[in-house]
Amino acid sequence: MLHAARLRGRVDPAEVARRYSLDAGDVKELFLDHEARGWVERVSFADLQGWSITERGRMEVQRLLSDELDRVGARDVVATTHTAFVRLNTRFLDAVTKWQVRPTPWDRMALNDHSDPRWDGDVLEVLNGLARRLRPLEEQLAARLARFGGYADRIEGALARVDRGETKWVDEPGIDSCHMVWFELHEDLLATLGLERGVDEERSSSTDDFPPGPGS
Repeated sequence: MLHAARLRGRVDPAEVARRYSLDAGDVKELFLDHEARGWVERVSFADLQGWSITERGRMEVQRLLSDELDRVGARDVVATTHTAFVRLNTRFLDAVTKWQVRPTPWDRMALNDHSDPRWDGDVLEVLNGLARRLRPLEEQLAARLARFGGYADRIEGALARVDRGETKWVDEPGIDSCHMVWFELHEDLLATLGLERGVDEERSSSTDDFPPGPGS
């Protein structure tokens, strides 16, 4: 429960129960217990309500994650998977940027109006390819830490909806869009290893599998 709140910022018990195949009533009771310990707090914004992790809770979940890695002997496999993921992540972020921005000769930061099916098709081809490459990484993780299971299915599910014309499932916040699930997996890897985003991460400038934009 703490880890879910750590990853998503604000969570609803029913949402957490669905994600991890748990009983919603049990999840709600656990959040109440965690609130009593000062690990989570109830938050609300407009009509949105949920639970958010506290600084004390972040410290506790980091301790639990570190203990878990040592207990199951998974530290090396998570570190190796993270290194491979970072290389995919560079290409993923480039593709999402191209989904959002389509340069023109007079404006290199012009928003993509999705009027060019070839441009969008190239983006989706890259995203689908990265999703396929992600699956074996997830499988080796989930073999040691079951909570990593499901990311590839969620990403492929989002892309399947895009293929049916529901384009918001590429990058829409607030839903399990391709971008949001990918971001959550990245945060999961970082939290598990006790790393901060952007620290000690390899960077790759390779974008060989994507065509150059206009004016490149």
